[in-house]
Amino acid sequence: MTDCGCPADQADTLERRTLRTLLAINGVMFVAEAGLGWWAESTALLADSLDMLADAAVYGLSLRAVGGSGRRRSRAATFSGVLQMVLGAGVLLEVGRRFLSGSDPVSTLMMAVGAVALAANLSCLALLAKHRGGGVHMRASWIFSTNDVIANVGVILSGALVLWTGSRWPDLIVGAVVAVVVLWGGVRILREAWPKEENP
Repeated sequence: MTDCGCPADQADTLERRTLRTLLAINGVMFVAEAGLGWWAESTALLADSLDMLADAAVYGLSLRAVGGSGRRRSRAATFSGVLQMVLGAGVLLEVGRRFLSGSDPVSTLMMAVGAVALAANLSCLALLAKHRGGGVHMRASWIFSTNDVIANVGVILSGALVLWTGSRWPDLIVGAVVAVVVLWGGVRILREAWPKEENP
């Protein structure tokens, strides 16, 4: 029996179905947020879109790990953690570039896109809830989606602050914070995965 209280083969089927849905949601949101974030000159939205891309990659890797050995699942989680850390570092570089070159974020678009992304990620969490105690690859997926919800709230708040203050600083600050959240999520995933590497 597994975490869902069902036979292993049935649990694997449920995990695959859940991961395919999560992959589709995050893939669509990445494209939407990346395009709108660039147009809106928002580092917060760009950071959030890269987080969505990292999630999509994680869900794709997790699909390969379903039903596999503990070592295979751990390797998928390890790669996911490293990917998240690389993308987080990339976002920090983009924040620095916009700090030096300037930007004029569109606050209303930031809040609207952030709200849609929040709804999408809450849906992802609801789908993952019954799998959060499963293998390391599913725990990694839970961590990613939890990070996303935090980031989405930050994007919405930064949009409100940009509107209120007329300053680009809230966008830059939230972009940097989201990048740090992404980096920390990668560290947490690696901590989950590395002890498992010892067991095949």
